[in-house]
Amino acid sequence: MEVILAKHAGFCFGVERAVEQTYEQIRMGKKLYTYGPIVHNEEVVKDLERRGVRVIDTPGQLADIAEGTVMIRAHGVPKKIMEMTDREGITCVDATCPFVKRIHNIVEKESLAGKKIVIVGNAGHPEVEGIVGWTQGAATVLESPEEAQKFTCEDGEEICIVSQTTFNYNKFQDMVEIIMKKGYNVSVVNTICNATEERQTEAREIAAGVDAMIVIGGKHSSNTRKLYEICMQECANTYFIQTLDDLHLALPKSVRRVGITAGASTPNNIIEEVQNYVRINF
Repeated sequence: MEVILAKHAGFCFGVERAVEQTYEQIRMGKKLYTYGPIVHNEEVVKDLERRGVRVIDTPGQLADIAEGTVMIRAHGVPKKIMEMTDREGITCVDATCPFVKRIHNIVEKESLAGKKIVIVGNAGHPEVEGIVGWTQGAATVLESPEEAQKFTCEDGEEICIVSQTTFNYNKFQDMVEIIMKKGYNVSVVNTICNATEERQTEAREIAAGVDAMIVIGGKHSSNTRKLYEICMQECANTYFIQTLDDLHLALPKSVRRVGITAGASTPNNIIEEVQNYVRINF
């Protein structure tokens, strides 16, 4: 059995930075909260909870904090949450991924300049909710080519299109092309991070050349879900798991090559466990 592990698997820069900052606060003995799960990986969140870190996710819970430090999740938060921490005098460590923070700056600036903001991404995802929250005025979120086809704007209105950092790159390009063909006055900022593009491209290439593909990541992780969708297009025997406990492979004897990739919030120890298990048992 040949096992091919993607080079771009596991923690991305933004996730690693947020996790390291959180553990540093723990080592300093701080009473710690995270506004939302610090990253989208249940195993990381469970470990932090064992170390006394509490997750809060509403402005009301934030207002009730009398002491301690609040970590802002890697996905970022709406501007009103940052303003609230300042107003209430809450000690805050902003672990927002710098690539997400860049989008906040773009949409704030462009919306203040009068442009309509269009965010290509998954509505309801915390990163997208955060981006919307930095827009001055309304923003439109588009998730699919079908929604892009239905999109309209006022005559003469200027549009600025950005993307969720972990969105499918090819899908983003398709949706931008649909909107551009409508003849609107559009400026496009590709805000999909390079790590996402590299991870998706590599996953597609590996999946196209193996008999089975394993995708590791949190069930709520947007970027892992997209990796799974990409791999499924190339390899019918694709498995989406969170940990080794979820891996129940029943591979036919004809399987000779297995590929492994992982989402940006997946710890290296989980990837290594899965890789070693497959190498030893198949």
